[in-house]
Amino acid sequence: MLDKPESRPARRRSTRIDDVAERAGVSTATVDRVLNGRPGVRAVTVQRVLKAASEIGYVIDDTQPASALRPLRLAFLLPAGGNRFLGMLGRLIGGSQAQLASFNMRARVDTIESFKPELLAQHLKKAGRDIDGIAFMALEHPTVREAVDWLAERGVPAVTLISDIANTKRVAYVGLDNRSAGRTAGYLLARFIGPKPAKVAMIAGSLSYRAHEEREMGFLHLFEDLFPAIQVVGLREGHDEEARNYRQTKTLLAQHPDLAGIYNIGGGPEGIARALKEAGRQHDVVFVGHGLTPDTRSLLVEGAMDAVITQNPQAAMMDCVSIFANLRAGRPASQGVERPRTEIVLRENLP
Repeated sequence: MLDKPESRPARRRSTRIDDVAERAGVSTATVDRVLNGRPGVRAVTVQRVLKAASEIGYVIDDTQPASALRPLRLAFLLPAGGNRFLGMLGRLIGGSQAQLASFNMRARVDTIESFKPELLAQHLKKAGRDIDGIAFMALEHPTVREAVDWLAERGVPAVTLISDIANTKRVAYVGLDNRSAGRTAGYLLARFIGPKPAKVAMIAGSLSYRAHEEREMGFLHLFEDLFPAIQVVGLREGHDEEARNYRQTKTLLAQHPDLAGIYNIGGGPEGIARALKEAGRQHDVVFVGHGLTPDTRSLLVEGAMDAVITQNPQAAMMDCVSIFANLRAGRPASQGVERPRTEIVLRENLP
């Protein structure tokens, strides 16, 4: 018996949906929800279905606008505490919802206590249950690596922001070349100090951040390579806290009265500047740090800081948006995304 004519298109369409489902590795019900713009499907699954449909030549009903797909739900996970640059970045993301909506995305900012990898891993897994993508400042630790791979297995892409993590399934890194940034800081200190034997020191937030570790490595190697007369006398951790950085700087000045320079790898520059001012050394100890904020700007203007190495927080946020947009569209994660440029800000070129 011949099929009724009106039944044939439905059968052909059903067959093609089966093909898309098989290609994407999902159910036909999931394919149907995606192709009809209905909610309830993760963004990365939407991406996989649309890519599979395109690859096998399935014609998607273009009368259904792309905006009918639910917004991509993003989370930005940043450490809490006194790091002014990270605080500024969090406020920028929180205030950019209208801009994100134009990309059919919305984002929330979560903060957790700094330097606690187990807590970070727990929060990554918790957030991964109800978001489509996450950008976070990573800590180098096995529990964090396991959490990133757990997210990947569940189709939630993770982007590392400012500080990367090795040997994981994270999809991209958005941040400076931190080894180069450390070398840049060393070069600035050496040029400010001049061609003479001298002592310099470093204060890090925490070396559990790969960014801080790489900055230290670049800093040390720069002096070994180009300025062997300058001695690096120590590295201290200040956990980005103003009070702790103040104490660390007081100790350094007491142990090395001839100290000629300080490189602040992380946050909390106000504490270092306060210790230098109290000792009357703010104009003869070269002070280089990271992150242009209202506080570091003031320190540059008054001459307590000599240089700030920074990156554009707006550009960092938009790079994350571009990466998640690429993934949703089935493109390589970093297509069209350039590595952030290292910017050197002095008092004389303040933007």
